[in-house]
Amino acid sequence: MTKGEGGDDVMAVIDSDDFVKALQDMGFDFFTGVPDTILGGIIEVLSERRLYTPSVREDEAVAMAAGAFLGGKIPVVLMQNSGLGNALNVLMSLHLIYRIPCLLIISWRGFEGKDAPEHLVMGQTMPQLMDTIRIPHRTLVAETLVEDLRWTAQTFMDERVPVALFLKKGVVKTIQP
Repeated sequence: MTKGEGGDDVMAVIDSDDFVKALQDMGFDFFTGVPDTILGGIIEVLSERRLYTPSVREDEAVAMAAGAFLGGKIPVVLMQNSGLGNALNVLMSLHLIYRIPCLLIISWRGFEGKDAPEHLVMGQTMPQLMDTIRIPHRTLVAETLVEDLRWTAQTFMDERVPVALFLKKGVVKTIQP
């Protein structure tokens, strides 16, 4: 956090282009998912670079990531946490059983009860849900970006399971104010 003009705390924001470059520098080379406003800046950069393969559902995106990994790619799936429920079966019956890793970048809608009502239950329970299904996770913070990405790569390679980064609103620049 830094101090703004009025002395208020201001969260550091990661530029979407820098975030995508950091992922590419780590070796991630297949990107799919379902759009969300929090992920909008990342998806825009990926689309401009012709690196993004859109999906209509989160379970489809996770399945595509499995195929990409088996085909030699290092996959990233972008989704809103409300779509995590759609992806659970594929994550548990394919990725976790057969140790097929992917990076899940999950926008944390409903964080601390701040969002539309339909996001609140998943927002409150997402960390516990990920613990229950044994997917390692961490909340991405601008100030610890390098450490968070280092942890992601290490966990991804060592454990060979899906790894999740939770992305709260305002951490990575989006295309909407």
